[in-house]
Amino acid sequence: MDIIVQCSIDPSVRPGAERGGPGTNLRPKKKRVKARPEAALRRKSPRLAHPKSHVSTLWTEALFGAEILILHANPVYYGFGIPKGDGSAVIVIPGFLGTDLYLTELHSWLQRIGYRPYFSGIGINAECPNLLIQRRLNQTIDKARADTGRKIHLIGHSLGGVIARSAAAQRPKDVASVITLAAPIRGTVVNRAVLDVAEAVRLRILEEHGRGVLPDCYTGRCTCNFLDFLRRRVPRAMMETAIYTRQDGIVDWRYCMTTNPENDVEVPGTHIGMAFNPAAYAVVAERLARARTG
Repeated sequence: MDIIVQCSIDPSVRPGAERGGPGTNLRPKKKRVKARPEAALRRKSPRLAHPKSHVSTLWTEALFGAEILILHANPVYYGFGIPKGDGSAVIVIPGFLGTDLYLTELHSWLQRIGYRPYFSGIGINAECPNLLIQRRLNQTIDKARADTGRKIHLIGHSLGGVIARSAAAQRPKDVASVITLAAPIRGTVVNRAVLDVAEAVRLRILEEHGRGVLPDCYTGRCTCNFLDFLRRRVPRAMMETAIYTRQDGIVDWRYCMTTNPENDVEVPGTHIGMAFNPAAYAVVAERLARARTG
């Protein structure tokens, strides 16, 4: 509002001194013409300081199919040019409204390069995250830990990454590393269409569980363990990696970073396609190899 007012009025001109004469509302045409480009520049300048909103790039998410094709043509997909695994367990966690099924490519690739992958077992990711961790994900972590006798790795896509990050903070003695793929771990700034669907899921959760969940469940205001541990730092001994893309059409990419340059890695691609992104796969292989599971 202040910017518009300043651009519309020249403070050097006193009331009544306009060319139209005392008592008129007419302004000099010359000054008004000068004010227009100035106003336009001032209105546009805030946008130059920040990336474009994720809303304007929503349509680019349709390109994720091309990322699958590119992945199959990339040497990384076949294990060439990347560090080999050490047989440690890696649990993959799907994103919002997704199931383990769409992470089959990632699961198979992890096995191919030498790891022991596990699906999360959480079912459809449309449930209270706190309950998903307590009732389902923890069981998978326990099994993977028992099978290998070593610490495990967590990899989560989108909301699955947020769940992975919280679970890692809850179980530092069992998790060697956590990798998030296009996961808004620092806030829920997402496309409006996604927010509308999330609200519908929230209402269903409240209806189904009643007093079994907190009133603010599935919001940033919730005080459950899920959000409490999400806000905590993980131990230094745990390898943390946040992979993000500036072309994200679902969430604001700035909220997908830890703000630690050593942990944050940018790759080209889409939000959905991050689960099939060869550049992301290469980063995953390198970070897993650096993590200590002993």
